Amino acid sequence: MLEAITIMKSENISYLIVRDNDNRYHGIISERDYTHKVILANKHSDSTQVKDIMTIGLPMAQPHDTTSYCMLLMNNSKERYLPVFDENGFAGIITIHDLMREAMTDYEKGKDDLASHEKEFLATHGR
Repeated sequence: MLEAITIMKSENISYLIVRDNDNRYHGIISERDYTHKVILANKHSDSTQVKDIMTIGLPMAQPHDTTSYCMLLMNNSKERYLPVFDENGFAGIITIHDLMREAMTDYEKGKDDLASHEKEFLATHGR
């Protein structure tokens, strides 16, 4: 666990993907896992193994899934990460922050589109 936390700190990331020697996905280890399952459980970082506290069984997404669908998966599971799998296997991770950024982009685009349509309407209808 100490090695995993050191990597997260040096890379300034909050999770690591756990894979085996054949590069197959097994789960993730996050700062939250570390806090809840090591520190709060009064375990030691130097003697706790990643495999013993990593998160497994997360809901899975596919590359064609919509942002809304991924938000529903994440919300229903109360998790912060969604592994993505395609026909070749593990493809990546979608984080809660990824979805938040996408939602904000969609919101801003929607506001801009509405303002543009409103201007067109007013120009066309003489108001």
